[in-house]
Amino acid sequence: MTTPTVLKIDFVSDVSCPWCAIGLNGLQTALQRLDGSVQAELHFQPFELNPQMGPEGQDISEHLAQKYGATPEQSAANREAIRQRGASVGFAFNMAARDRIYNTFDAHRLLHWAEGEGRQLALKKALFDAYFGAGRNPSDPVVLVELAAAVGLDADRAQAILASDEFAGEVRDQEAFYQQHGINSVPAVIINDRHLIQGGQPPEVFEQALRQIAAGA
Repeated sequence: MTTPTVLKIDFVSDVSCPWCAIGLNGLQTALQRLDGSVQAELHFQPFELNPQMGPEGQDISEHLAQKYGATPEQSAANREAIRQRGASVGFAFNMAARDRIYNTFDAHRLLHWAEGEGRQLALKKALFDAYFGAGRNPSDPVVLVELAAAVGLDADRAQAILASDEFAGEVRDQEAFYQQHGINSVPAVIINDRHLIQGGQPPEVFEQALRQIAAGA
């Protein structure tokens, strides 16, 4: 039996980034297609699209108009394109539910903790589903504790983290590290600390890249 090639994959992303949800599903589909010949040591790294966003959030159409100059028609077309791309990799966007954009710093603090508990991937996917599928607020401590508990993390511990500034320094350090290394848009998928795949690519792109990198590993 052939020993699988293990690749370290740092997935730099934000939980309010639709292309990050698409990219993750594309990456996971690619890994499934490789049928065990390549295994991923997957680490989610923090990136905030809107680090200055207040706790109340902002209407998403208003936000896109301010940040990108997008007209309502452009925003609607973009949402439909995202919905279709999501469907192509098995991720269901509920565009009617997602009407606000929120601060995600506390979500990243919980993700940092969840890595050490072996639940980071599960929590990341739960956050994507909660925000993009149900329009839930990923800055709300009640929502975050509920999601943590749902993926097998200790609810009391999650609540204690959110009530403090625990892991804040670690998250900011990681954010700064990737920004200093030229990551200014997400998702950014970094393989073995050397190879960068940028954007929410389809499974075919990830599969080809993983095969090539594994062959040279």
